[in-house]
Amino acid sequence: MAKKDTSNEERTIENRKARYSYHILDTLECGIALRGSEVKSVREGKISIGEGFCRVEGDPPQLVMFQTTIEPYGPAGALQHSRGRGRQLLAHRREIRKLQKAIEQKGMTLVPLKLYFKNGFAKVLIGVAKGKAEHDKRQSIAKRESDRDIARAMSRKRI
Repeated sequence: MAKKDTSNEERTIENRKARYSYHILDTLECGIALRGSEVKSVREGKISIGEGFCRVEGDPPQLVMFQTTIEPYGPAGALQHSRGRGRQLLAHRREIRKLQKAIEQKGMTLVPLKLYFKNGFAKVLIGVAKGKAEHDKRQSIAKRESDRDIARAMSRKRI
């Protein structure tokens, strides 16, 4: 059987911290407007979306993602991008308005969950999120550990 060629496989950058810190109520896949050197850095996986958040700004409303850091692409030389700039997300106007209404409620925010390439285009999965309380986080940890214990017990039983 031939081995799968993983060198051409695109990277997926996930924000695991978001799923731990927030209840994700709704998701939306958006395009992201990147410059040339940014695209090459993202393809190499040199991006951090863990601290990122999104806001609806301007008139007409636009989605903008903040505090995502894309490291400089070495061979770009003097034509580098700025690391921490706000990046516009591409979505339909009705989708943006729907998100805007959702985040107007108290305690709601938009967080990037995943960044990946689809048909050669960079996509961001954003989620409408509500912050978890400390006891909710502890429940998440306890559930994850109990699921691991169950999986271990089931794997031992098959022997």
